[in-house]
Amino acid sequence: MASAKCLGGRPVQFFKQRRRLSLSLSLAAAGVLLVPLVACRKAPALTEQEKEGKHLYSVRCAHCHEDNDLGLKKAPPDLHRVFAETNLPSGPPATDANVRTVVLAGKGMMPSFAGRFTGEQMSALLAYLHTGLR
Repeated sequence: MASAKCLGGRPVQFFKQRRRLSLSLSLAAAGVLLVPLVACRKAPALTEQEKEGKHLYSVRCAHCHEDNDLGLKKAPPDLHRVFAETNLPSGPPATDANVRTVVLAGKGMMPSFAGRFTGEQMSALLAYLHTGLR
């Protein structure tokens, strides 16, 4: 005796479950494709102060802290996450005051930059360092 709930020799429930599974897989695939779009938000544009800090960093800091083009035996620390960490690579807490002190007084192999930055330039450099060097 043929069942009233058969379609092409298979129970109708089979097709409903298959449709639900297909819909679930489609939604899951769409979610996987959309996650990178949500996670890859464009970083906000740099402020004028941060742009000035970026320029100062590129002409006064990057040749050691990124390129090490002076051929230093011990490479200077990477500053990309200097304020994301609790402490500076040299140990003190990662604060504007401590970074300012290291830049202006020097530390270890790093020379003093006293007299090479105005207060406004130092503030711009610190603002840029807070961006994570983007």
